[in-house]
Amino acid sequence: MRTHLHPTRFRQDHGVLDLACQMDTRRFHAGVGSLDLLRALRDSRQRQRPLALNLHWPAPDAGTDYLRSLVEEIQLIGCQLGPRQPVEHFHLRGTTPTIEQVRTLLEHLHSRFNFLDRDRGDYRIDLDPWHMDWATLGLLREQGFNHASIGVPDASRDDPLCQARYQDPAPIESLVDAARTFGFRSVNIDLGYGHAWQTPASFELKLASLIALEPDRLQLFDYAQPPVRYQGRRAQAFCSAADKSAMRRSGFEHLAAAGYHYIGLGQFARADDDLKQAQERGRLSRNCEGFTLHGYCDHIGFGLGAISQINTLCAQNTEVLRHYREQLASGQPATCRGWFREAADPVRLHVAERLACDLELNIQAVERRYGLVFRRYFANLWPLLEALHRDGLLELSPTFIWLLPAGLPQVDAICALFERAALATPVSANDEVIDHDGV
Repeated sequence: MRTHLHPTRFRQDHGVLDLACQMDTRRFHAGVGSLDLLRALRDSRQRQRPLALNLHWPAPDAGTDYLRSLVEEIQLIGCQLGPRQPVEHFHLRGTTPTIEQVRTLLEHLHSRFNFLDRDRGDYRIDLDPWHMDWATLGLLREQGFNHASIGVPDASRDDPLCQARYQDPAPIESLVDAARTFGFRSVNIDLGYGHAWQTPASFELKLASLIALEPDRLQLFDYAQPPVRYQGRRAQAFCSAADKSAMRRSGFEHLAAAGYHYIGLGQFARADDDLKQAQERGRLSRNCEGFTLHGYCDHIGFGLGAISQINTLCAQNTEVLRHYREQLASGQPATCRGWFREAADPVRLHVAERLACDLELNIQAVERRYGLVFRRYFANLWPLLEALHRDGLLELSPTFIWLLPAGLPQVDAICALFERAALATPVSANDEVIDHDGV
């Protein structure tokens, strides 16, 4: 179905892609640099804000030089922050370093940052099932990690053996069993769709095997817009739009039938998971990592391309390894670009975040908070909301907006309407796609 609405010519059609990028970096510019980050870090120290740390390990063979640069960055950033600022969240993301590399990183992190004891923090690690075993996972648990995120390995169109390995449930099942045996508090599994070697049938088969493991969370992502963790992999051909839409629709249907709830950004969670509980209580937030229980923390990123979010500042490290090493060797943070969120419309950013996190919006609360008339302030978007209401995607009243079951798969695209308006980015007929029949 395709509907054109003026004045913004919002389009509805087949084949919508999930917004897989948690932080929209299109507004980042080189006018934000290392000095801005240092000022923000000092402000965080003065305010004694709690911290969320995110460390990016880009490849299994990242090596000694990258480890050395990471240690330099940890020491450089750590000395700008206070020893009493608690680290409530830590995520070692990307591929999994060796246990020796993990120990080295944690030794330096603990020397500079105040990690919580007695398992009170949320400390997450990304796992590759082909480079992980029970013994190593047990050692990682001893190092303090209590949440595990398992990535389903990609396959190849030209390698039937690789595809057979992809379908083999044993490695992931073994990791899930190990994580539960060692007392990890939650297990997440990532599953991509949209490559040419995949078919709707093969995707359904793999998804069913993962659902049978009953992970706490399951994330679906489009290979055309992968999360940062998967962006460095070899490019492959994509499947047809019809097959991609079928895989996405199948994913939503099977996960809903299995009792999983859609959070947004491709993330599904069980009813008793912390993310879903926080969403129901209105305590879920979004930052540069996506949905988080720690939106009140200052977020500090380490490594290639890592993003820090401190108050209104978003700052990103360079993605060029040589530049990253050179800047740190000279005693400067590896910042290459960024953005001050205060340059955007705070009302629209707030509305987009609350609708994305809560799946509903109290219009009267927004009007009281900002002293405005909602329908007048969002006059350009109101006809679009009315159209989505007529199409059964959301309920709309003068005092409230909430997503209906048919609209939940489209929550990311709906919220993007407000976000793009906040960033002064026009919504055109080619920008935003809402898929009615594809989910």
